[in-house]
Amino acid sequence: MKEKVVLAYSGGLDTSIIIPWLKENYDVEVIAACMDVGQGDDMEKVREKAINSGASKIYVEDLKEEFVTNYLFNAIKANAVYEDKYLLGTSLARPSMGKRLVEIAHAEGAKYICHGCTGKGNDQVRFEVSIASFDPTIKIIAPWRLWDIKSREDAIDYAAAKGVEVPVTKKKIYSMDKNLWHLSHEGGDLEDLRNEHKREMYQMVVPPEQAKDEPTYVEIYFDKGIPTKVDGKEISPVEIIEVLNKIAGENGVGVIDIIENRLVGMKSRGVYETPAGTVLYEAHKILESATIDKQTMHFKQTIAQQYGELVYNGLWFTQLREALDAFVSVTQENVTGSVKLKLYKGNVTTAGVDTPYALYDESISSFGASELYDHKDSEGFINLFGLPSKIGAMVRNKTK
Repeated sequence: MKEKVVLAYSGGLDTSIIIPWLKENYDVEVIAACMDVGQGDDMEKVREKAINSGASKIYVEDLKEEFVTNYLFNAIKANAVYEDKYLLGTSLARPSMGKRLVEIAHAEGAKYICHGCTGKGNDQVRFEVSIASFDPTIKIIAPWRLWDIKSREDAIDYAAAKGVEVPVTKKKIYSMDKNLWHLSHEGGDLEDLRNEHKREMYQMVVPPEQAKDEPTYVEIYFDKGIPTKVDGKEISPVEIIEVLNKIAGENGVGVIDIIENRLVGMKSRGVYETPAGTVLYEAHKILESATIDKQTMHFKQTIAQQYGELVYNGLWFTQLREALDAFVSVTQENVTGSVKLKLYKGNVTTAGVDTPYALYDESISSFGASELYDHKDSEGFINLFGLPSKIGAMVRNKTK
């Protein structure tokens, strides 16, 4: 009986050619596993293509709800961002996919899991660390680290030779990863930093210059840091992302062009579309600014950076991530209320906050008199607050 290998299968360029390559180079039965995290593919066509390419079986797993509730919502609550810009669209999808690959391998009695990640990318780390977190005995086959194919052009030629249909050409060669949260574009003319990226590559966001001329107002309600309503209507977690993708996307909101530091040691350039994520992060941060005290908020900002790096580096299934989530959950106890945003030609601005837990008090913060704040008290405060500066100046003046 042949050994079984579970292939993380998308139907894209890399995984499409891996099936015939595996069958040529290993005496194995290939079981394809396609994880639906909202990439919008016709899953029946993906299923058919995998079988026609030589897979003995294909699993099509709907992970959208799990992706949103167990991963995206945690990242929103933490305000997790990588290098100030990247909202971790690909990074957040990989842990759930890696976990499910192990479950399928166990169900099939497979000793091998194969992926189509390149030897230069971050995803190879994210997949393999996630897999090892559940079953370190499973062996990994990573064709991009083994075969003679050196480029996407070579991969396209190999697909043509094997009669495998692929979704890219040498003219449209961008490497793209799409899910419910985002769409990334890498490669091609983006590799030359002198090139402005082409607006026609967008699929989720209308170019800001072409967005409608009237602003759109959208109101998002959060319950303990988790979005539950859009414009007063309670909808499912997946629907929240879908609705906000449409609203933000048609207003040109949610595109970044970033030169990032990859985990494997090099810099890379990518264009990422994250319309719903952009407005959700902005709304959540605004609500936190009204409901979280100063010391907690400032410390949480350091946590956000560490959380973003942890997710980017593929370390979701770690004690540190669980500990950070525990801290974040405490900070979200009063992050409840509505935030209204104004979206206009790529810009997002605040249009109002309504929460019963606001630490902002108009009677105290206004310039007028208040029972809790006497203007005269500030003189003594400044004297004490500035005392180290005064002492320092006195010492410097003595020693001149």
